[in-house]
Amino acid sequence: DKDKKDLFKAILKLKTPSESAKFFRDLMTMEELIEIGKRWQAVKMIDKGKPYREIAKKTGLSTATITRVAHWLNYGEGGYKLVLKRIK
Repeated sequence: DKDKKDLFKAILKLKTPSESAKFFRDLMTMEELIEIGKRWQAVKMIDKGKPYREIAKKTGLSTATITRVAHWLNYGEGGYKLVLKRIK
């Protein structure tokens, strides 16, 4: 919808990690940022073939959340894979 499209356009205007940190800290609560950070770490570990229990132990995420993250990594829109490819 229009609100999401507008948000994504705003995100694309960010140029540095510092700018991104400032924007997302203003946009979200610290708890939300921490949770998203943990999910991103899970994506990277899943991509490396780490066992879910190991990921859960290292991130503090539930195995149910890790399973959902893995599902979106493998069957989602391809966003996780796109970014993983670009950072490698």
